[in-house]
This record gives sequence, structure tokens and C-alpha cells, in this order.
Amino acid sequence: MISSSRQENAQIIIAKPNQSSTWRHNLWLLSAVAVPSLGAAVAFSLMGAWPILPFAGLELAALATALYYVNWKLQYRHVITLDEKTVRIDKGHYAPRRTWQFERAQSSLAVTPEKHPWDGPTLALHDKEQTVEVGEFLNREDSLLLLSLLRQELKVGTHSDREVRRL
Repeated sequence: MISSSRQENAQIIIAKPNQSSTWRHNLWLLSAVAVPSLGAAVAFSLMGAWPILPFAGLELAALATALYYVNWKLQYRHVITLDEKTVRIDKGHYAPRRTWQFERAQSSLAVTPEKHPWDGPTLALHDKEQTVEVGEFLNREDSLLLLSLLRQELKVGTHSDREVRRL
């Protein structure tokens, strides 16, 4: 998912993975599974099959852990800030974990065409010293949207041949 905004003299582009469900919906799903599971476990434990209770609890704990992990992974984002003099890239989940900053005059965009028609192009921002790939988790449409937004702001420094593409 790509969102773009302009604040004062800066263009801010935010790239994040598509998220099919919110954390609140995940909690509703967990409770919808927990009520019948724990209800059956309590009923069987009242009939004497008490070992079912810990297994039902472990099952729900594993499901809750998996849902939390997936939700956490989907909070990952790239924030690209382009102002008059610099290009800044922040990557992280809830706060920036890594940050790169380039001089705008020295930076450019590297585009590598997709290897399969369903994939999007690989995009990287670079200067003379370092290269940072952006939007590697995006689908084809979002990659192309990010490419068009970055092309409006930066020059394309390198573009690979289409022959790299394999089916």
C-alpha cells in the first residue's frame, strides 16, 4: 500500500504491506474460536477428561501468538522523505529502525525489471557510496505506483535490460 503527501517543501511517501485484517478483527477471530473451544474443553473436563483443558489453552495461545506475529510483520514500512536537498529513507515496524540519508543532487533511482510478469520491478535508491532497496514487499501495482512517484522526484540512474526477466 502506497500513500503520498506533501508537507511544506517535502514529499513524503509511505510504503507498507497490504493488511487484510486489523488487530481488532484478529481479536474477534480469536474470541470466536476460543468460546467453542474452551466451552467444549470445560464440558469434557467436567466429565472427567481434564487433560483437554491445557491442550485447549495451548492451542489458543499458539493461535494468538501467530496472529500477533503476522500483525507485527505487517506493521513494517518504508518512509521516503524527499525535500529540496536530501532524500531520507526510514525503515522499521512502529518506529524507524534503520535510516539512510542521501544528498538529493547525488542520488538516483535504480530500476530492475521484474523476473516474472506477476512481480513488480525492484527499486533502489542510491548515491556513489550506498544503495538501499525500497518496497521489496509490495505487489506489482503498488511497485509501479511507487516507481511513478519516485520518477517524478528523482532521476533514473540505472535501468536493467528486460532480458533479465524469466518466466
